[in-house]
Amino acid sequence: MANKAKTIKSISKRFRITKKGKVKKIKQSQNHFKAKDTGKQTRNKRRDLTLSKADAKVIKTLIK
Repeated sequence: MANKAKTIKSISKRFRITKKGKVKKIKQSQNHFKAKDTGKQTRNKRRDLTLSKADAKVIKTLIK
């Protein structure tokens, strides 16, 4: 019987797989040092980023 690959927990916490199979992540610098950001930067950070297909393929193998 082949051994199953373990999930890399640090990656599974940073990335989410949507119902349709896309991989999303939170934009960087969202946790602290927000006071010096402009309003435009703050608003843009509210949106999640969707990874490209090539990057998503790598992340999916590490999560599953």
